[in-house]
Amino acid sequence: MSDELASGLRELAQDAETPPSMSGAEIRLRAVRRRRRRFRWTAVTVAGACAAASLALVVALNLTGGDREDRPSPAASPTAPPSTPSPAASPTAPPSTPSPAAPDATVDLSRRMLTVAGRDLPISSGSVRYPTATGRMMVVTKDSVRTLSLFAGKDLQKVAWVIGLRAADGTTNFVGTLTSDEKAPGNYDVTTGWIGLRRADAVWLYKQLEPGAVIEIRGATTPTPATDLSPSATVGTVLPGGTGGAATYPGRTADTPAPSVPTEPSVVAVPAG
Repeated sequence: MSDELASGLRELAQDAETPPSMSGAEIRLRAVRRRRRRFRWTAVTVAGACAAASLALVVALNLTGGDREDRPSPAASPTAPPSTPSPAASPTAPPSTPSPAAPDATVDLSRRMLTVAGRDLPISSGSVRYPTATGRMMVVTKDSVRTLSLFAGKDLQKVAWVIGLRAADGTTNFVGTLTSDEKAPGNYDVTTGWIGLRRADAVWLYKQLEPGAVIEIRGATTPTPATDLSPSATVGTVLPGGTGGAATYPGRTADTPAPSVPTEPSVVAVPAG
């Protein structure tokens, strides 16, 4: 290229050159601001992306339940066998028998004692020859006076304050005043099977027990030595410890043979008259 051409081009360029509108310092300041704006935009973009990721995670956990302990348990396996209900009571099994209610009074023949309402009443029951029936009996009658046999079925006397008893099998018996021998209750047995009491005890028991009350008689008559039949013995008296079955009778001395005793029920009840 010729020198003239080059010179002409330089002149043309200089004529067309536009001077800058700002100084160099302002240009550098603009560059710094532009870089800061780019940094802030990048930070905002990253923060927005993190927030969006966190939001997506929370939504996913809420939809799936996450690993929380209160999430519903999985359904039972369809292959697991169903629980078998406990078998019902066998219809053929006999029902349990309830225990009988406690009796209102008890009689212990071996101790010669009737217990009722916390009180012990001495008794005289049937002799070895005429034993008193045992078991549970119910009060069925109450008589202020009733005729009963006293000794070996021979002496029929009117007995006061008599309570009539009956068992489930129909067996009957009585409780009353043993006025012929007040020493017998608690010491020896002299009756033909019924239960004798001292007068005061018989009156108290008569007021204590009402029809429907239950008396349970248990134990057995305690054997005692035979009656004293020596010549010095008083006629018609049974010494303490006597069985009553071998008792003497009014009008018979020790030398008089004892009358024969017919076989008959342990308790004899004769209508009062």
